[in-house]
Order: sequence, then structure tokens, then C-alpha cells
Amino acid sequence: MRRGPFRDGAFTSALHEPRTAVVLGRWLGAALLVCFLTGLTSHLLQDPPHWLAPRLPSRPVDGYRITQGLHVISGIAAIPLTGAKLWTVYPRLFEWPPARSVLHALERLGIAVLVAAVLLELCTGLLNTLQWYPWPFPFRQTHFWLAWLAIGGLLIHLAVKAPLVARHWRARSTPAVAGRRGFLTAVGAAVGAVTLTTAGQTVPWLRAVDLLAPRRPGQGAGGLPVNRTAAQAGTVTVPTDWRLVVDGPRPFRIGLAELRRLPQHEAVLPIACVEGWSVSARWGGVRVADLLARAGAPPGAAVRVTSLEAEGPYRVSELPAPYAADPLTLLALRVDGEELSADHGFPARIIAPNRPGVLQTKWVARIEVLA
Repeated sequence: MRRGPFRDGAFTSALHEPRTAVVLGRWLGAALLVCFLTGLTSHLLQDPPHWLAPRLPSRPVDGYRITQGLHVISGIAAIPLTGAKLWTVYPRLFEWPPARSVLHALERLGIAVLVAAVLLELCTGLLNTLQWYPWPFPFRQTHFWLAWLAIGGLLIHLAVKAPLVARHWRARSTPAVAGRRGFLTAVGAAVGAVTLTTAGQTVPWLRAVDLLAPRRPGQGAGGLPVNRTAAQAGTVTVPTDWRLVVDGPRPFRIGLAELRRLPQHEAVLPIACVEGWSVSARWGGVRVADLLARAGAPPGAAVRVTSLEAEGPYRVSELPAPYAADPLTLLALRVDGEELSADHGFPARIIAPNRPGVLQTKWVARIEVLA
């Protein structure tokens, strides 16, 4: 007789047991925690609350490159770990009766929310690395709140399961199960394989095995990948009389020829994008701090940068005071010794250390000093 959706004995593998689940849970929990913390860092750098913006650090130079690279690496590693963990525990998901008490029903509801949030978070995050958005809701905001739902559900689940986890935390406290070591080794190998073949889009010394990553650094105009081309942004044609507007206590306009005659500086800085890829280049141009000094900006002033783009979510960005004052923050006119191409922001773009690529505004039209 059926007592639930499956007959008795439907789950025959000995690996559907607590010790295997605890080991996989440790690995998966570590990946999700790293993914959550680095994702929170990215969110705060992209959209800081007003009290945090003046305190955001512009150093280390590669800070965002490292944290966002870890975010995508840990997120991709969590995908096979989640599959293995769900395979191990899925007989429990179909236990019968589905709810034995109110507390048991609440526990199972929490597990359902946790599993749904983690799967949706990993799925949308992976598709974001491909820049494919087959859904009607905004990705960044949804991804942010799903992360809180997933991490909250995880903490509640750990609190409920703490006694069981404690009993099976150490190998010597549980009996040996045939095939456990081989299964865990296979899962570890799968995680290692997807990590090694995707992390090269961020980690330079792994680029030789960068086989599955959605982006290959070194490809694109001037050897730099481009997320948003001039054609996509609608800025293919730059006005022949283009002049940068610098708005401050002493506002001025300045053309490209005069910008080239100002003191020029170079900095090796990465373009690091939210999709997880990054690549460094040698940028040349005028320090933003020098332009602000000429405009009479007070010390500690933040900056609003406006692009020639007609529309787009990042057409306008803000440079908090630490970035605006950093001597490495440039209004770049060149990259690797060559004039900027249209896709890289000709005639001028912002390049700053420890900053998401979407905020490195291209096709700059206006720099405005903020109070």
C-alpha cells in the first residue's frame, strides 16, 4: 500500500544519511556565506546609503575585482554542491505525512522557502553572468532581497537542525557508510572542475583553462571585453564640438584638445564587472581631482558624472568623495597608449580604483560638484 508519494523502500542508497548531508552542508554553507558577503559588498558599492557613501574606500585598487570575482566563483561552486545536497536529503522532503504537528509544518515550510530561494538565487545569478534576463522583474533588486531570504532561511534551518548537525559533525562519531568517501570525492572534483574552468575570467593565472566562463578577458576592442557598446548605448556619434562641462563654484567647459594639453597621468586599473570578469589596463588622462580643483570644489566634495547616453540605468553615476579625491581616479582619454575607441567611451570616461565596472561611466558629458 502507498503511504505517500513513493512506496516504502523507494530510496535505497545508503548515502541518504545525516553524515553525508552534514559534510555537504558545511561546504555549501561556506560557499553561500562567501557569496552572500561579497554580494552585499557589491550592492553597497553600487548603491550605498547616504551615510556610507563618504566612507567607501577607494583602496585597495583591486578590492572590487577580488570580492566580485569571489562572489561569482563561490556562486558557481554552490550549484553542484546544492544539487548534491538536495540529492542526499530529498527522501526527507517526501516524508509522509507531510506535517505531523504545527511546529513540523512550520519547519517544512521554512525548508521549502530556503530551497526555493537558493535555487532561484543561483539560477538568476548564473544567467546574469551571461547577461540573459528572461524574466520581467529587475534583476539586481530581486537578487539582493532573495539573498537575504536565502541566508535568513539558512540560519533558521541551522538553528533547528543544530543537535543533528552536532551529532554528525565529526567522522568518528558516525558509522562508516559504503560509498560515502567516493561520493564526496566526486562532488569535490565536480566543484573543482567548474571552478577551474570558470575562474579564469577573474584570476589571471587560470586563463589557460578558462573553458566554461561566459567571458574571455583579452577579447574585445583593444583586448578589453565590452558589456555595453556605443551602438547599444546610442552614442555612436559624438558631437564634433564636444566639450566637457565641469560644474562647480567656478564652472568651465573644456574641449578634447585642451584636455590633452593638461598634465597627463597614467594608472594601471582593472575593469571589474558584476558578471564576474575583470581585466587590467593602463589608462591615461587627467586626474578628476585636478578638474575639481580648477572648478573650485571644496575638500571632501562628491561628484555626479553624466554620460552622453540618452538613457540607461547607469547613465548618471556618483563618485563619492574618497574616489573623487584619489589621485588614481582619472578622466581617461587613452587606454594602453591608444585613444579610446567608441566602445570604450570616446572621447572620455571615468576610471577609478575599487569600483564596479558599471559605475566607470563612459562617454562623459558632464562632471558636477555636489555639496
